Amino acid sequence: MKKNQKHFAMVLLGALVVLAVVGAVRSQFFSNQDEAPTIASASPVAGPAPGKVTMIDLGATECIPCKMMAPIIEELKKEYAGRADIIFIDVWKNPAEAKKYGIRAIPTQIFFDADGREVHRNTGFMDKKRIVEVLTRLGVS
Repeated sequence: MKKNQKHFAMVLLGALVVLAVVGAVRSQFFSNQDEAPTIASASPVAGPAPGKVTMIDLGATECIPCKMMAPIIEELKKEYAGRADIIFIDVWKNPAEAKKYGIRAIPTQIFFDADGREVHRNTGFMDKKRIVEVLTRLGVS
């Protein structure tokens, strides 16, 4: 084999090993992801009221995109008070919540309808306009 081919083969082998390790860790950490979370299995950290549309923002107070979302979440809590539950869960302080909701990256926003079914999930920063669009689609005025 030429030098470049050997280098490529080693890089490819290394990448496959990393993927195998990540897959093994992921399967241990996120064992029951087939079941979508419902409000009935909602967080003991902060639970939504039954019969309300709910948005749970899972992140961490020290995560940069999560910090960018914090003022948006606070605004939405005030604007939608009594009409929808807007909840923040810090998964670094509550790691069991990350596992329960099948979180792979933060921030992640999960939207539940009034019956407690997950209907929308977004991973990464989500601006206020897009959050309001989802809440409106779920019937929150």
